[in-house]
Amino acid sequence: MTSTGLGTEVVALVNRLQDVFSAVGQSASAIDLPQICVLGSQSSGKSSVLENLVGRDFLPRGTGIVTRRPLVLQLINRPIPAAKAGAPAADAAGDSKTNENEWGEFLHLPGEKFYDFNKIRAEIVRDTEAKTGKNAGISPLPINLRIFSPNVLTLTLVDLPGTTRVPVGDQPRDIERQIRDMLMKYISRPNAVILAVTAANVDLANSDGLKLAREVDPEGTRTIGVLTKVDLMDAGTDVIDILAGRVIPLRLGYVPVVNRGQRDVDSSKPIQVALDAEKKFFETHPSYSSKAQYCGTPYLARRLNAILMHHIRATLPDIKVRIGEQQKKHAAELQSLGGMVADNSGSVVLSAITEFATEYRGAIDGSREDLAHDELSGGARISFVFHELYNNAIKSFDPFDQIKDGDIRVRLYNSSGSTPSLFVGTAAFEILVKQQIRRLEEPSLKCCQLVYDELIKILNMILPKIAAFKRYPELEKRFNSIVINFLRRSMEPTTKLVSNLVMMQACYINTTHPDFISGHKAMSIVTDRINATKAPPPATDPKSGRLAPGAVNNNKDLDVEIQKEEAGFFGSFFNPKSKKRLTNGRPESPSTPGAAPAGVMSAMEQPPQIIRPQQALNERETIETEVIKLLIHSYFNIIKREMIDMVPKSVSLTLVQHSKDLIQKELLQELYKPEVLEDIMKESPVVVERRAEVVKMLAALNKAEEIVASV
Repeated sequence: MTSTGLGTEVVALVNRLQDVFSAVGQSASAIDLPQICVLGSQSSGKSSVLENLVGRDFLPRGTGIVTRRPLVLQLINRPIPAAKAGAPAADAAGDSKTNENEWGEFLHLPGEKFYDFNKIRAEIVRDTEAKTGKNAGISPLPINLRIFSPNVLTLTLVDLPGTTRVPVGDQPRDIERQIRDMLMKYISRPNAVILAVTAANVDLANSDGLKLAREVDPEGTRTIGVLTKVDLMDAGTDVIDILAGRVIPLRLGYVPVVNRGQRDVDSSKPIQVALDAEKKFFETHPSYSSKAQYCGTPYLARRLNAILMHHIRATLPDIKVRIGEQQKKHAAELQSLGGMVADNSGSVVLSAITEFATEYRGAIDGSREDLAHDELSGGARISFVFHELYNNAIKSFDPFDQIKDGDIRVRLYNSSGSTPSLFVGTAAFEILVKQQIRRLEEPSLKCCQLVYDELIKILNMILPKIAAFKRYPELEKRFNSIVINFLRRSMEPTTKLVSNLVMMQACYINTTHPDFISGHKAMSIVTDRINATKAPPPATDPKSGRLAPGAVNNNKDLDVEIQKEEAGFFGSFFNPKSKKRLTNGRPESPSTPGAAPAGVMSAMEQPPQIIRPQQALNERETIETEVIKLLIHSYFNIIKREMIDMVPKSVSLTLVQHSKDLIQKELLQELYKPEVLEDIMKESPVVVERRAEVVKMLAALNKAEEIVASV
């Protein structure tokens, strides 16, 4: 085959772009360069088609999966120099012989030329096993091979592993899925031309290559079919209907070829001899003789060259746009990584401190630009702690959930000392209300802790957003440590102030507070409540106009029977069964002769070791208890309102506002020191490595831009 010069320049341009990106270890997938992907099932003849296009044996052969990595094959037509044009050509009878005008180069072995194509095959096997091992595993990492020859047309092809269905030997159980995923990655790119290789002696509807191609190219606009083993079809059958597009139509059509059989390969039949036999087959076959010029490997090479040339010309403008987009993207990433040259450490720290302080204040004040729209964040969460969590916790506080009416009764007796009180004791009220006020300290300190936790969340939200921390992980760690320690130290005066607020309320009970209910008013309210539950007083006799019996002198007049003895002041503390039985209002005389006189020693006993109430509250105790409860409830509500107002103010002053005002100063004092800067300004190895990759990629993109601009 000799070069016709069709599309040589544009195809060579894409080859150069492929080399540029492969040289930096990056695939050209982001640019989506045009290339021909060779697709087919195992033993469909893919390797033979490629070897016929090259004119040399150079691909590994065997059973099972032979192609286990994508092979990016760049065929470059290189005419024989004029000084050697008259020299005798290489012996066509021996493909294995070296020829100084034909050689191969691997991208992973720069500068090394392989004139022996058997060594090319060995290197493909060696590099494949180096990446995938010696089992039947596969790898998506491509091998880049460039072949220079005067006998090829300039083409770029990607030989992909053949499809398989059932794992064989030590192949991975999911080998079918692995291969499919790899194939789809290549052929799903819009700029990929699919070369679907199918054996002609197999039903076209069962072609794995065409099935995959139709998934990504249902209209068949970028798929060309190659029919192999045409010479092995049954007598009387041909592929004319397929070529005419009457079976599965393809916009780019089909090309039938005749490859060497396994016997020919084993006997080392030269490819040039096989190409001559292929030409003779099509020229003499009754079905193909009239179309022989559109059949065979030489026509396939010209057809692929023309398709690729046209495809590249059509996609060049889009390639230029993609290169420009990738340049902007990588330039921005390089800038975020600190640029080509490392910045001054002092300026980096100052910039990070200023940025952090601004973001911190903005998060608390709600002035950041990237405020969340679906949840509370920053200062709004602190407000939620103040006005929802703490507010509701204090409002729901019940002063009587731990103290019962009986306990209040005992407190009343105990607070009166040795002299029974005539009125509700102030001492009992103060003791009880102080106990309840002190209980407010726990939720108030919990409020401080919750606000502290929210400030830590703000810290953790801001740190990942500062670009310098990606480069300097030690700087981020030091930032985190300094801010946490600063907030922890700020918690000490905050909790002290909140505790003092509670103690302040407990140490002085202000019964003159304008919102506090007075003792007289409380007594009046309680009396009215109790009277409302009593039976109405006895009415006067309508005939005589006299009061009913017992209505005079509080049931003590002469018309009423003598009442049972009323309980004493401590009546409810004794069980009635334990009292001495009375006779005519006096204690019963002892029956034992010589006993003490009646009414003296018989009524005196030792008080119990522990004196506890034995009966329900009497009317007087009920009134006093209800008055105390009403007073406590009134005063406690005042304290709750004041705590709901003062605790958020105290926490805001000594913790939130304090951190806003002084965090920047604290960071400067701790970080802006020569001995500290040296330790914290060590870049992350990941950042250094990524910057090197981005720099290489930018250089490749700039080189690619130059290449494309030259067209």
